Amino acid sequence: MITLITNIKELLQIRESNVKKVSGKEMATLPTIKNAFLVIENEYITNFGTMENCPKINADKTIDATGKIVLPTWCDSHTHIVYAGNREGEFVDRINGLSYEEIAKRGGGILNSAKKLNETSEEEIYNQSKVRLEEVMQLGTGAVEIKSGYGLTVEGELKMLRVIKKLAENYPIKIKATFLGAHAFPSEYKDNHSGYIDLIINQMLPKIAEENLAEYIDVFCETGYFSVEETEKIMEAGKKHGLISKIHVNQFNAIGGVAACVKHKSLSVDHLEIVTDEDIEALKNSETMPVALPSCSYFLSIPYTPARKILQAGLPLALATDFNPGSTPSGNMNFVVATACIKMKMTPEEAINAATINGAYAMGICDTHGSITIGKKANIIITKPITSYYQLPYAFGSNLIETVMIEGRITY
Repeated sequence: MITLITNIKELLQIRESNVKKVSGKEMATLPTIKNAFLVIENEYITNFGTMENCPKINADKTIDATGKIVLPTWCDSHTHIVYAGNREGEFVDRINGLSYEEIAKRGGGILNSAKKLNETSEEEIYNQSKVRLEEVMQLGTGAVEIKSGYGLTVEGELKMLRVIKKLAENYPIKIKATFLGAHAFPSEYKDNHSGYIDLIINQMLPKIAEENLAEYIDVFCETGYFSVEETEKIMEAGKKHGLISKIHVNQFNAIGGVAACVKHKSLSVDHLEIVTDEDIEALKNSETMPVALPSCSYFLSIPYTPARKILQAGLPLALATDFNPGSTPSGNMNFVVATACIKMKMTPEEAINAATINGAYAMGICDTHGSITIGKKANIIITKPITSYYQLPYAFGSNLIETVMIEGRITY
């Protein structure tokens, strides 16, 4: 099956295969071709260039993209799409003045979601989660990381990871699974942290490894949740089972988690609403990707990740949604890109780089996703006719996507 896309107004994010991520000043550059063509054979990109060099081929399908922008699909490296029910009541509690921490102390928050999840069948969780997955695919996401973490019991965590595996088997979108048993301490372990950590290490991890249910391990490293020492213990245990760490850090407080993650060669450190000079120094010359989650800041009315500080230090930055029932009930990467421009003062070039190539790096798929590169998966967005790609973040409330192709097939 050969698909030829012609007369592309502008083809964004064209890269050589050796570019895995972009950092610092490089993020302000988005390589593009105007008046371009793109050739897709089966599920791969095989050729692209200017229309004057467009080859004469017998394509099975030709798409005329006059007036339209073509770019790689979004790579959303941090989500909690698999959950049961919702937390609408807490949304109203926050409007009425309660903080995230106060809601958690009343049995809300993560523990509320864990209660619902453990009461819901695997089939029902799958049916609820696939609706969310289909929605984000329609919004241009072509690769997504999904975490467990609302089970907080051996069976609950396994149930979530099995649902993630089933979604990966049934949908063309690339899905990476992360084990987040260390999302919160269940109420019965409130005063017995070591007991719950032992459960994670000695019971959950061996079963997850046995069933090959995850590639990554995550911990909520934060005051009132898991300490740096506890986080390191869990990262080390995950490593023994072949799980690479991707860690929640610095959402509300900087407690030294970033340096610990760099020491353990974490693939990413996510949230970073608070970033100290020490954190910046720890990240320099590391392979760890900082990840910002601006729609979480928007929804909770907490500070935004200081993107300019991170980029001025020469570091890379990725953007993700944090799609979850409590603090970000949205998987819309278009809104994330717009919010990064509007609230974090990232340029459209920086934000698109952060949501594509750097997002792919943050979930370990930069060899196959995240850019228009010969040999990579043909995961692309074709916009509606627009004036320029600046319109994507500028018209933040409009859906400017006309077509989504995942692995060479039109999915929406």
